[in-house]
Amino acid sequence: MEHAPETKSSETMERLLPGQSPVLLPGHTLETITDKIVSIVLRRPVTLGWVGGFAFFFGLLNLMLLAMAWLFIRGTGIWGINVPVGWGFAIVNFVWWVGIGHAGTLISAILLLVKQGWRNSINRFAEAMTLFAVACAGVFPLIHTGRPWLAYWLFPYPNTMGVWPQFRSPLLWDVFAVSTYATISALFWFVGLLPDLATFRDAATNPVAKRIYGLLAMGWRGSARHWKRYESAYVLLAGLAAPLVLSVHTVVSFDFAISIIPGWHTTVFPPYFVAGAIYSGFAMVLVLAIPIRHFYGVQDMMTMRHLDNAAKVMLGTGLIVAYGYSMEAFYAYYSGSLYEWFVLKNRMMGPLAWSYWCLIIFNVLIPQVLWIRKVRLYPPALFCTSVVILFGMWLERFVIVVTSLHRDFLPSSWGMYVATKWDYMTYLGTLGLFFCAMFLFIRLMPMITIFEMRLLVPQSKLSEEAAHD
Repeated sequence: MEHAPETKSSETMERLLPGQSPVLLPGHTLETITDKIVSIVLRRPVTLGWVGGFAFFFGLLNLMLLAMAWLFIRGTGIWGINVPVGWGFAIVNFVWWVGIGHAGTLISAILLLVKQGWRNSINRFAEAMTLFAVACAGVFPLIHTGRPWLAYWLFPYPNTMGVWPQFRSPLLWDVFAVSTYATISALFWFVGLLPDLATFRDAATNPVAKRIYGLLAMGWRGSARHWKRYESAYVLLAGLAAPLVLSVHTVVSFDFAISIIPGWHTTVFPPYFVAGAIYSGFAMVLVLAIPIRHFYGVQDMMTMRHLDNAAKVMLGTGLIVAYGYSMEAFYAYYSGSLYEWFVLKNRMMGPLAWSYWCLIIFNVLIPQVLWIRKVRLYPPALFCTSVVILFGMWLERFVIVVTSLHRDFLPSSWGMYVATKWDYMTYLGTLGLFFCAMFLFIRLMPMITIFEMRLLVPQSKLSEEAAHD
């Protein structure tokens, strides 16, 4: 690895861009890196800010539990779904959450395989974000069936009734795609944690914490054999996870694309959905990374270089999404189908036109500020832009689902969709579930990879230490 001469301040280092080859982690040694990351969990006291934030999101989580309890008692009639809008918030939120989970796999697996060192500071909590987002997404297909206690019918198992899943249904494909994605992501995340869990085991002074971390570390001792097997397993899991970035959201797009409903029946959906997933996923990475680096004082590890690179990826995928919007409009015009053309005009000028134009503003126009380097290097502006993109991507899924359904082929079948308070409570509750899990993860696990950060210490610094010793 090549390094430029050591800079004298972290602020100077943060303002350098990747092409300028800054020295990574100036002023750090192997010991200070380990001590700083370990102290966040083992020595830092629980603050009122952490308790207040966790309590707020735990309250949102309880809203979801209340809404789900009422759903089990009364059925899906408590939602705003109707005829012809049989899909509502449940499918919108499912696609949105699955998309958010894509950035974690991209950062962890693909950037690892292509040897991008800038991933090292953000890959750990991005992997955790993937797991929590997939957990939130998994809630909706279960409760959308109306009888979640019979969800095991979706799996092909021998039974006396002789009932088998309909394998030609893309909804069943979702079950296998998302469950595979969750399994590989969980294994990838846990295997990557093993060396750091062993470090926590050795650094912990509380006997209960030492024992828990010791059990989770699974006997890791850092021997050459352990490292060899670890590296083989880690790269293998990365190779398995990388295709899932493309396959999972492609399968999710098939929920719509293989139907004959105007507005859904299009071949642009698979790449368009994948780009949108990475777009919203990196937006969530920035929404998490910017407050974490501020409140936990890790600006020297999550530098402006990381935020700048994430913003560039977000800008690139945003342009792909904008291209997808233009292709949707072009296909509707060029296809010669009156129904496709009507759906486009209905989205632009119908009763739900506000949602279409808001998504264009939030997903296409506002993100163009990321062309400006000062915006990419100003965390508050980057944070606000990321929040806008997340809301815009949610609106995109709302437009795709609702505006394609609420006006059927026959005007006598037209209807409107209005979400109820139970829809909003369930959605807000999944936000509570996600952020509660993230709060606990930051408090109990290493949110930055210790051993990978130690690899970024300049060789010159190591040589200097060796000579001094």
